[in-house]
Amino acid sequence: MSFSAASTPNIGPGERRKRLLSGLTLLATSVLIAAVMMGSRIHRGWRVALFLPLWGAALGLFQAQDST
Repeated sequence: MSFSAASTPNIGPGERRKRLLSGLTLLATSVLIAAVMMGSRIHRGWRVALFLPLWGAALGLFQAQDST
């Protein structure tokens, strides 16, 4: 039994562009929020809230890269 290493994309160029832009937007927003949090000396525990936007950014960027 052999498996092919090639993957078949299931989204078009428009949807890839949309996911890339949403991923980059979430990444930039996360970096901005992290800078504000560190600059205003908010308790470190609140930085955990950055997990969700960073996770969304990673999903968007990885999906755009892999065309899935």
